[in-house]
Amino acid sequence: KGRKARGEVLSIALANNGQHQDTGAKMIHAADETTSNIISKSISVGTGRATYRGLVHVPKHLKNCKNNTECDALLINSTSRTDTYPAITVRGTGNSVQHEASVSQVSAEQIFYMQQRGLSKAQAMSLSVNGFVNDLVRQFPMEYSVELKRLIELEMEGSVG
Repeated sequence: KGRKARGEVLSIALANNGQHQDTGAKMIHAADETTSNIISKSISVGTGRATYRGLVHVPKHLKNCKNNTECDALLINSTSRTDTYPAITVRGTGNSVQHEASVSQVSAEQIFYMQQRGLSKAQAMSLSVNGFVNDLVRQFPMEYSVELKRLIELEMEGSVG
């Protein structure tokens, strides 16, 4: 709290068949020279839908505040869906805000390529998903990282034909 404070939100959501994961983060700067970082990743499988809602607010009386927001989504197939709704209000002088959102889909070509190297379709999909979340998962303590990767694998089981 106070000048030069730092806030961070790291989130992963997985929406499987019939699920709608509605997630988000709020960063409200309350002092000069504060920094916030939001990294959100979502994976949508089958008819799953992932929604990210973000709010970043820097009031006009604050100076030299920084925010970085990254929202990355991975669609496993053509029936899955993702939405991103950022709300960014920045006033004042010397403040810096970066927002990036990306949506990618695991392509049939990627899966085919990995299958040609001896992986099953399920292994190829798992490799793609783990590669997508790996940079975020590495930031968690090891015991959480191991458990999170296992939970993702369990959720993905049976979702690949």
